[in-house]
Amino acid sequence: MSIIYILIPIAILLTALGIYLFFWAVKTEQFEDLEKQGMSILFDDEQQNKVTEEKEEIEESKKSSDNQ
Repeated sequence: MSIIYILIPIAILLTALGIYLFFWAVKTEQFEDLEKQGMSILFDDEQQNKVTEEKEEIEESKKSSDNQ
């Protein structure tokens, strides 16, 4: 029965800690974009690299056409 005098304060402290951490996460916008990470696995890195390379080629061709 004396263990209850230890367990109740521990339970109250853990509850208070959980509430504090929840409000901290909301304040620092940890829950802002929940779907981004789930969708990021669907996109290929190779595809993004190709798009970047194509943009660089377009910029280079524009620069070379401007110089002529």
